[in-house]
Amino acid sequence: MLILQRRKGQSLSINNNIKLTIVDTGADWVKLAIDAPKEIPILRTELVEAAAENQEASRTVSREVLDKILKQR
Repeated sequence: MLILQRRKGQSLSINNNIKLTIVDTGADWVKLAIDAPKEIPILRTELVEAAAENQEASRTVSREVLDKILKQR
């Protein structure tokens, strides 16, 4: 892991096609502006983790339970 220090208004570049700019900071938060190509997905880590948990949970649900859920729709 690379750790860099930047101040408000400063930027850093990743792979010549992604630019991160520090927009604002607080005591325990940072606001970032991300300039990247549209085809590069940018997701908050908690959403990626939640999606992985949902996929794992869907693998453990029985076929009978899934059929019941679909019939309720």
